[in-house]
Amino acid sequence: MAIGTDRYASRGDTLLFLACVGLSIAALSIPDQWRDPLAQGLRQSVLAPFLFLQRQTELLAAARYRYDDVVAQRDSVALAATFLPELRSENARLRGLLGLGQRLGGGYVSAEILHQPEPTNPLSFVVSAGKKEGVRQLSAVVSPEGLVGLVASVDEHTSVVLSWAHPEFRASAIAIDGSIVGIAAPHGAEGPKVWLLELQGVLYRTRVPNGTVIVTSGLGGVFPRGIPIGTVIDTAAVEQGWGRTYLVRPAIHPAELSHVMILTTPRQAGSDLRNAFTVPQDSLPPVEPPR
Repeated sequence: MAIGTDRYASRGDTLLFLACVGLSIAALSIPDQWRDPLAQGLRQSVLAPFLFLQRQTELLAAARYRYDDVVAQRDSVALAATFLPELRSENARLRGLLGLGQRLGGGYVSAEILHQPEPTNPLSFVVSAGKKEGVRQLSAVVSPEGLVGLVASVDEHTSVVLSWAHPEFRASAIAIDGSIVGIAAPHGAEGPKVWLLELQGVLYRTRVPNGTVIVTSGLGGVFPRGIPIGTVIDTAAVEQGWGRTYLVRPAIHPAELSHVMILTTPRQAGSDLRNAFTVPQDSLPPVEPPR
């Protein structure tokens, strides 16, 4: 029974095909003055639903393309809005570096932070300046906000920098008004404490109020005087002997930086760099001229 049905269906398809071929030949043989009215009549009657569906399909495809364009534009705007704060922050830092360079007047080289020298060591990083650019070992590394670290080793075109969070970092420090002297060192070797500094060796009878700005003292010949280190935020829990230890919030976090400046030329004795950095001017005592 199924075989007979398939046979009749196949025969019907063949007859339909032959009929279409015959109509096509007949249409081609019709004179032009009859062909056009006949085609118009077919378009307005038998073919009208199919032509309507074709137009709707084209409109739907065009609407789909426009929708895809709108979605792509929206995604682009959303992506740009996501990175806009970072771009603004980066532009502000680059402008800050330009301003710092103008205030320093010379004796520095700009460098880009490339990567960490070791994947497991976030406390040091590699910068894109080396011996060819005038960088020397133990050169101070700064940003517009203050001290970042010092150069530990130098290659031809790159250098390894130890940030202030590195356990081996030390800097002779002084209060911005010159009333307090101590040693700045990392507060801890691991965990969240590693991103704080300590001001060690302050005389026991001396009280350092919170908010006091700490800068480099210039002693030791490594860091010039006046580079901001951070701000006192509290007294450390441990007080030993004749000295006190204070917690200091660093002036800048190394992870926030993409470019730094390396001081390549030793400063004259008695020079002070406080006015070159973004320290609140109302906390700056007058700078005495070098003798």
